Amino acid sequence: MQSLRRVIPEASLSRAASILGAQLSRHQEKLSVLPSQHLAQRSSNRFLDIYQLGNKAAIEKERARLSADEMNRGYFADLSELKQHGGKIAMANKIVIPAIAAMKFPDREVTYSNGITLKLPITSNGDMVAADKAAIPKVTLLCLSFRANSQAMIDSWSGHFLDAYSNSKDVQLYQVSFIDSWFLSWSPIKQLLLRIMKKPNHGGKGALQKQMVYSFGDHYYFRKELKILNLLTGYTFLLDKFGRIRWQGFGLATQDELSSLRSCTSLLLEEK
Repeated sequence: MQSLRRVIPEASLSRAASILGAQLSRHQEKLSVLPSQHLAQRSSNRFLDIYQLGNKAAIEKERARLSADEMNRGYFADLSELKQHGGKIAMANKIVIPAIAAMKFPDREVTYSNGITLKLPITSNGDMVAADKAAIPKVTLLCLSFRANSQAMIDSWSGHFLDAYSNSKDVQLYQVSFIDSWFLSWSPIKQLLLRIMKKPNHGGKGALQKQMVYSFGDHYYFRKELKILNLLTGYTFLLDKFGRIRWQGFGLATQDELSSLRSCTSLLLEEK
């Protein structure tokens, strides 16, 4: 605690707590209007922290991925796509993806507003005892948001799913908000931010509750596994009990897509 006080005076922490809500809104808006090279520079600065200064190999690896990906594709490319299709970069699956062809959703640590951390997805394995297996959901809907403007998109999926399966104990629903700002991911600021975002209930009157969680830090390699490029749209994944992606949706949900979501969920609930 004394070391923290030497780095950050108590008065500074108090000021940070009082203005952090406004800073978050302004900071996220700035992230969504910065040109691609500026975004790449911010990402590079985040990477070059005190623990990596002596790691030349890691620095070269970061520079290589910035030049190959994020320097070539940035905010304006995302915005152009958003204007063209409103975030609907592809239509959702009409049928469930066969288990043999489904890829595993990459593990990601997330944090509740009360500070409790969790690794998603929650999956079944052969070493679990019967009591543990009973807590594993047969179906999980994960809704991912990388920028504030995509919140309405993922709400269009999660709200319908919550209504359709409110009394089911075999499904879980998570809305994951990604925060990649180095400032907001800094431990003292992160704790203050979580306190500001803390809410008693995130929705749901039955067995199914919409769980709001946050993922802090760089998400480049996580996105790369999922082939996510556009950060201005919302992404929805339906997972089975083994954490495999069996269905996927993008942008705002249509009625036909919500119908396919329900159909695929029903099929997964019946799988042995």
